[in-house]
Amino acid sequence: MVENKIVIKIKAVSKLEDIHLAQSLNYLECMSLSVGLLINFGTQSLEFKRLHNNKFLEGQVKNQNKNNQDNP
Repeated sequence: MVENKIVIKIKAVSKLEDIHLAQSLNYLECMSLSVGLLINFGTQSLEFKRLHNNKFLEGQVKNQNKNNQDNP
């Protein structure tokens, strides 16, 4: 985790699999963060994926709607 804002997961595998993506998304959800990076150094060229925690974003929208209802 970098500055409590982003999770960076570094791998050195021949190919990123769905399990690597799922693991990284679980980290985002557990830490209540919205953005992460999955970086793989195991291939001939650098491979990376930017991850978004949709549950975090949905929670933000719900909180904003609730605040708007409480403060007309």
